[in-house]
Amino acid sequence: MSDLFAGSAETQANRPLADRLRPATLAEVTGQPHLTGPDGAITRMIASGSLGSMIFWGPPGTGKTTVARLLAGETDLAFDQISAIFSGVADLKKVFETARARRMGGRQTLLFVDEIHRFNRAQQDSFLPVMEDGTIVLVGATTENPSFELNAALLSRARVLTFRSHDEESLESLLVRAEADTGKPLPLEPEARASLLRMADGDGRAVLTLAEEVWRAAREGESFDTAALVEVVQRRAPVYDKGQDGHYNLISALHKAVRGSDPDAALYYLARMFDAGEDPLFLGRRLVRMASEDIGNADPQALVVANAAKDAYDFLGSPEGELALAQACVYLATAPKSNGVYTAYKAAMRAAKENGSLLPPKQILNAPTKLMKSEGYSDGYLYDHDQPDAFSGQDYFPEAMGRKTFYDPPERGFERDIRKRLEFWSRLRKERAAKR
Repeated sequence: MSDLFAGSAETQANRPLADRLRPATLAEVTGQPHLTGPDGAITRMIASGSLGSMIFWGPPGTGKTTVARLLAGETDLAFDQISAIFSGVADLKKVFETARARRMGGRQTLLFVDEIHRFNRAQQDSFLPVMEDGTIVLVGATTENPSFELNAALLSRARVLTFRSHDEESLESLLVRAEADTGKPLPLEPEARASLLRMADGDGRAVLTLAEEVWRAAREGESFDTAALVEVVQRRAPVYDKGQDGHYNLISALHKAVRGSDPDAALYYLARMFDAGEDPLFLGRRLVRMASEDIGNADPQALVVANAAKDAYDFLGSPEGELALAQACVYLATAPKSNGVYTAYKAAMRAAKENGSLLPPKQILNAPTKLMKSEGYSDGYLYDHDQPDAFSGQDYFPEAMGRKTFYDPPERGFERDIRKRLEFWSRLRKERAAKR
């Protein structure tokens, strides 16, 4: 593997720290023991002597490119690398032709495709023939969920291996290696060092880049505390793409924390999304949805509060309006929970689709014309306000469908009272039906 990373001493010194510390063997890879450890999936694959095509899925800075390069060396495959951002059909044809020529000479090619999800469906399909005939072993890298971004045909021919974000222990080991490489300690107070690890956000490349910035900024004998560190490195923005997985993962976490009645976790995820630049009105709309889906009539005020918070943000803007959204978030998380209306609505929608265009009972239809009156429209309708308890007990469902029950409120919050009313009306309905 020496040919991959070799260079003169001067060249080595001028290379970025993250590049200089790139592992030279799979055993040196940190943060992915489930893949490269003694019992890891990749370790076992190499030991078997057979390497299949793979998709490496994980966040930036977790070693996907490095592991692909090392795989080629460990298995004596020729290594080619392309990026889907800068490559098109013509580039793929050249790579495939080169790989076929190598194969004729008895050597297989490991083709590493960075950002493979950037290729369109037709371009992804072009890999299938060369994967199937053994011309290439494909290793594609992506930060996006392969289930959504890659063709089913491609996924069926490749094993998806998940790379995990570095934990603090793994990032700390990278800093220790960096200190050994530079021959000097990182000039940070203990709490600032811990902050730097958190700033890296699980990205191994980032933690080394941040460390390099600290070394460049520090004067002789100087050591930074947390406040000084923030000023020196101008903290990286959190890894978050509003149109991709980070967006969906955090809004899912926020919704489930509210549903799970955990206001602290809900506030944390709300703050994460604010900090990452999420549109606050998007969050306001989602809070309104939560109020209906997960609280409903257990606390009808929840919908009022959520909608008021959305309007307050729309009126105040940022940052003042964000507090109203935080207030609504806490209110929803601490409100009694019920999905009774949500469940009832879905059941009613299914019934509407399954039963077609059934006519409502004629007695509850208006009869504005003589013809409609002669057809029996409105005949026998009982005006509820004129009945005892303001309740007639008529059947309002289509006759061919029969009576259904969709809404079953739980014994929680305001829905306790609703349930009592429904039970009372159910008794009256049966009594009056028996008298007819």
